[in-house]
Order: sequence, then structure tokens, then C-alpha cells
Amino acid sequence: MQHGPAVRRRKLGAELRTLRTRAGLTSGEAARLVGWHQSKVSRIETGTSGAKPADVRLLLDAYGVTDPRLRELMLALAGADGGEGERDHWWHAYRGILPPAYRDFISLESQATAMRTLETTVVPGLLQTPGYARAVTRAAVEGVDEAQLDRLVEVRLARQDVLHGSPPMGLSAVLDEAVLRRQVGGREVMAEQLHRLVEAARLPHVRLQVLPFAAGAHIGVTGPFVIFSFSSASDLDVVVLDHLTSSLYLERKEDLEAYTEAFNALRAHALSPEDTLQHLSALAHGA
Repeated sequence: MQHGPAVRRRKLGAELRTLRTRAGLTSGEAARLVGWHQSKVSRIETGTSGAKPADVRLLLDAYGVTDPRLRELMLALAGADGGEGERDHWWHAYRGILPPAYRDFISLESQATAMRTLETTVVPGLLQTPGYARAVTRAAVEGVDEAQLDRLVEVRLARQDVLHGSPPMGLSAVLDEAVLRRQVGGREVMAEQLHRLVEAARLPHVRLQVLPFAAGAHIGVTGPFVIFSFSSASDLDVVVLDHLTSSLYLERKEDLEAYTEAFNALRAHALSPEDTLQHLSALAHGA
């Protein structure tokens, strides 16, 4: 169980080691190619020390890695705010108001090819309407003024672009029925949000399932979680647990297996995507 920067260092090191091995190089040979001491390569690969984006570029060049998506993912794990050519990611403009843990989350989200999430209290951020996002942010961030609130809502809405990319990120979400019943922002805001969920449920790359109250106690009662998956690099999946003051990142194989099994069990107890769409449509028209 680690915070974002630590898990990124370990994942970056493991992937760089895999890429070096595929290139047929020893750590000593890799070090000589980039003009370093072998110990620096070893420290990076074990996650003992971090790697600057410029260092990662040198290693990727030495290993013959040309896949733009893989290079960008490696640079994101190195903490780069931009991809090749130091291009800033969109959230760079919000650094002053975003805590490091949130920036880490957005960085992973922007690179993921798939996201599985259990939500027990609110609609997933990627599916929130502006009004709903504003109400949730106002409640979650104490003492925020209107200008800051506007900026934080902008960030939440900008994150939704991952669902409209080419290709879009695949989203599979299980929503506890309490998410749909809680009147966030008032009747009109909630009605608009329910219609938005109906629209999302019809998208081919979005799979929504409602876990009804009738399902009783379930493994998800311990709290929400997110599983990010990455197709461009091996062994980079990560579980994110959100807490009031921080986020925790789980990357051990046994943790990933446990949360994957839990998510599959939740899906089995939830309404099917087709029944969920009918349920959401009924709620939206009755709102």
C-alpha cells in the first residue's frame, strides 16, 4: 500500500527493466550506452530512486522504444507534466489548486485504456454533469471560494475527455443504488444527472450496472475503489482507494487479484447493463 509517487517509481522501474531485457542488454551495458554508472540504472529499476523524464528518454532511446503511447506512459510515470517535447498536459494549468495526489490520479487516468470503478456515494467524476460536479465539489472542499470552485469543476469536466478520445477509454462502473437516490444539488440537478447517466449507459465503451438495495450487504460496503488498466505496458494495473485527505495505490499482484475478484462479484450481483438502462430511464423520467 503506497502513495502515488512511490508506486509510480516502482512501476516505472519494473517496466524499464523489462524493456532493457527485451533489448538484450545487461544493466551495465545500458549504463554505458547512456553514460551512467551501473548503480544508477539499478536504483531506477528497483524504484530506490526516481528517474527524471530526461533520464527516461535516454533509456527508452537506448532500448529502441519508439511506440509513442508507451513512451508517453513511461514519461507520465516519471512525473513528467508533458509528453515528448515537454508538451504540457492540460492539468498543468491547474497545478496551484490541485494537490499532488489528485494530479497523480489524473495522470494515471489520462493514460489508462480501461477503468473499473465501484461508487457507493456519488456519481463517478467522468459521468458528472456541471451542476452535479459543482455541488459535490462544494461539499467536499471546505472553505473554497467561487473562483476556486469554478476551477475545480473545470478540472473535473476536463477529465471526461478520456471518454471521447480516439480510442476512448473503456469505463465499467458499478453504482450502489444510494448514488441514484441521494439528492445532490437538489431536484433539478439530480434530474439532469440521471438523464446524463442514461446517455452514458448507451455508449458502447461504457458499461453501467446498478447494485440495488435488494442485494443487501456486499463486498463493496467497505468503500469505493478504482482499478486502472494499461494495454501499452505490462504489469501496470493499479488499484486506487480514495480517502478524505489522501489516495492510496495498491499494485501488488495479490491486491489486484483481490479487487478484480471483488469487482467481478459486484457485477454478478448488480443489475445487468440492459436492466440498469431501464432502471435509470425510469428514474430519469420520474425525476
